[in-house]
Amino acid sequence: MRVFLAALAATFCLLAGTAAAAEAQAPPAQRVLQQALARSMAQIGSASSAYVVDLDTGQTLFAIAPTTGRLPASLEKIYTTSTALLRLGPTQTFATSVLGTGSAGPTGIWNGTLYLRGGGDPTFGSVGFDHTWYGTGTTLHRLIGALLRGTGITALQGRIVGDASYFDAFPGTPATGFGRSFDVEGELSALDYNRGFLNLYGTAFQSRPALFAAQQLAAGLRTAGVKLGRSGTSIGRAPAFARVLASVQSPPIATLIALTNTPSDNYLAEMLLKDIGAKLGSAGTTAAGAAVVRAELLSKFGIAPMLNDGSGLSRFDSTSPHDVVTVLESMATNSAFVDSLAVGGETGTLQHEMQNTIAQGNCRGKTGTLSDVANLAGYCDAMDGHTLAFAFMANRIGSPDYVHQVEAGMAVALAGYNG
Repeated sequence: MRVFLAALAATFCLLAGTAAAAEAQAPPAQRVLQQALARSMAQIGSASSAYVVDLDTGQTLFAIAPTTGRLPASLEKIYTTSTALLRLGPTQTFATSVLGTGSAGPTGIWNGTLYLRGGGDPTFGSVGFDHTWYGTGTTLHRLIGALLRGTGITALQGRIVGDASYFDAFPGTPATGFGRSFDVEGELSALDYNRGFLNLYGTAFQSRPALFAAQQLAAGLRTAGVKLGRSGTSIGRAPAFARVLASVQSPPIATLIALTNTPSDNYLAEMLLKDIGAKLGSAGTTAAGAAVVRAELLSKFGIAPMLNDGSGLSRFDSTSPHDVVTVLESMATNSAFVDSLAVGGETGTLQHEMQNTIAQGNCRGKTGTLSDVANLAGYCDAMDGHTLAFAFMANRIGSPDYVHQVEAGMAVALAGYNG
């Protein structure tokens, strides 16, 4: 223990000496900022790193172990959402469709099978659920309306089949052994109804999401006055010759990444990763999506973090403040990305941080939290009119809530910087 404490003290002395040398050469306002941030970093612990850059001048204002790899937790979502935005575009949507084999007679009776095919829309569900969880989204009600308007179906003589083949069958992530988990905040399926939850509160899972969605379509058609035969519902894959009878589109990527980043939604991040894999990679899988994100980060930003999921739940993820700020610097002029971040003192995971300070409304960021991790990264508009990009990463900590408060105070110092 004495050896460990001596080594820890030596590490802090080295960091303090490096910071002191930088401060001695800095202008007064920057020295004040560096001293304030250094005091806060000392409260966080030794397994912590920070990096702050003035985007207007390109100058590094503060750095402690900026290239040391740390657990990103939900800072990982910065990588997932920026890749989705850059590679798919802000207006890209994901379709949920009803396909049919067979035909409709003159009285509107459909003789054949209807397939409800999921296209990876994370918001597909009921009106009440979408309103409560998102304030927007794609509803089954809209899809049924489009189907009835387009076909005039009055009765069905045949089955309703749920098709979730656009993604693999794993409802979880590497962090959950690919099994369902409340940590994911939903079940990952190409055909999800209400995120795979049985109730509005997200406290119980559906056992078979694709079948559940097919059953909801059957119930919705009955409510709309369509008579159904006794063939029932099942799961399967729509054949190639099935024709599209109706489709509804998800909100665009720009909206989906805001729904991901502002509240730090694990489910949306992981669904987006599988969408990336399905559209740009080899398959609708977590691994395929992660491969696309890694390739994009290397080719676009020149960074190579360890990344094997979309939300940051995995403890095999690793990145550095320098990596994070590199992406933030490049994305600073992308309004859809910047607007997707939580606003200090006002929205999302930062709603209750920075309130009644100069940072309220002037800092936007992404938090990252695990049981022993508290991170914060984003942008602050400083008093001198410059935009500062920053990343504070604290690992191996005892109280994430306490560290988040310290990091929020660091953001307040950035907002008050007048260099």
